[in-house]
Amino acid sequence: MESQKKFVPTFSFELFPPQTPKGIERLREIRQQLAQLKPKYFSVTFGAGGSTRERTLETVLEMQAEGHMVAPHISCIGSTRENISAILEKYQDAGIRQVVALRGDLPSGMAQAGEFRYASELVAFIRQEFGRTFHIEVAAYPEYHPQAQSAQTDFNNFVRKVEAGADAAITQYFYNVDAYFHFIDLCETAGLEIPIVPGIMPINKFSQLVRFSDVCGAEVPRWIRKKLESYGDDSASIHAFGLDVVTALCERLLSAGAPGLHFYTLNSAGLTSAIWQRLGIKPYKR
Repeated sequence: MESQKKFVPTFSFELFPPQTPKGIERLREIRQQLAQLKPKYFSVTFGAGGSTRERTLETVLEMQAEGHMVAPHISCIGSTRENISAILEKYQDAGIRQVVALRGDLPSGMAQAGEFRYASELVAFIRQEFGRTFHIEVAAYPEYHPQAQSAQTDFNNFVRKVEAGADAAITQYFYNVDAYFHFIDLCETAGLEIPIVPGIMPINKFSQLVRFSDVCGAEVPRWIRKKLESYGDDSASIHAFGLDVVTALCERLLSAGAPGLHFYTLNSAGLTSAIWQRLGIKPYKR
């Protein structure tokens, strides 16, 4: 973990673009609540092949105009260099200087990946077309990407993203802290020297957590699964247990030298705010 201790910790929140006018209003309320905690930035997700592309752009530009620091996701699969360049030019003109570069998933019904196959190609393209205009974050998978052919193949893909010009990484969420420590060991052995910020998923609903985890390849340790199962529909107990588990996870990560935390809020403020306050995270000073 020595490589991570030299970076100033970064704390951030992830949001997703709403689909309805009601969702837009709710997100405005949520981000006002979260903004009171003064994170360094908000990230906003981006659907592959245009599924949420316009809503992402609108949400990002609105938040930027409100004075928030925003890091929009850019998903390249199913897209073209021309489309990606046009979006980045809009962000550049709006004063946005940080993006999260991802491969994304191939949209349903689309047979071809488009002009980009991997996130490393997207990172290289951004560097080629925009130089150092953008601070580029990429994804990391301590428990390995669910579509990876092997653990080594997945790690090699991460190395290529860093070599292409990534400045930092955000991990998929996890509850097994040793997976993160092992991943950092691999990075240090490979000579990679970028901050790798742990992704944190608060525990809200057991069924939702299992569904998300099965899709993204995140392990929910058996003891956590069995405990959550035992609560049934008792949301209060699930939240209380989840707050204890996730807060302890964050405390262990930070005490070991992790360079911050990135919270997957799912457009909800309550649980994330409670963990943030338990940890005593200090407001980011601009």
